[in-house]
Amino acid sequence: MDKRQKTCCFTGHREIPAHLYSALTNALEETLRELIRQGVLYYGAGGALGFDTLAAHTVLRLREESPQIRLILVLPCPQQDKYWNLQDQKIYRDIMSHADKVVFLSPNYTRGCMHRRNRHLVDNSSICVAYCIKPSGGTAYTVAYAKQKGLSVINLAGRFSLN
Repeated sequence: MDKRQKTCCFTGHREIPAHLYSALTNALEETLRELIRQGVLYYGAGGALGFDTLAAHTVLRLREESPQIRLILVLPCPQQDKYWNLQDQKIYRDIMSHADKVVFLSPNYTRGCMHRRNRHLVDNSSICVAYCIKPSGGTAYTVAYAKQKGLSVINLAGRFSLN
């Protein structure tokens, strides 16, 4: 089995409504526990705010009980957090310091570096765990790309009421 068959990537919105955060966290943890049981070892996250951060934290938390799993951050460029507030930068740097591998796809921010990051995550995975509630935007593009590439897509937004 090639490494891609044991790899899951994440895509999701940057904003998660406060009233959904707990349910989304629980759905994500439940999904990842099942994937770990199925032998998925590698988890690729794009390092963005919102769902990417939640996914990375969840992998790091589950790694404590399943030390065989790995968090791989695939980042568009080293300056991704340049305009973030100080608290979000601190969280981002903490995740980076605990990741098993960090990959930068471009030395500088470029117009297409976010799409490149998303495609890289999909191209190196067999499963995509998503939080997608909008029919357009970067997350919707990535979900569509994952489906086009034949990945199993698990959209957690369908697991609970969005109201």
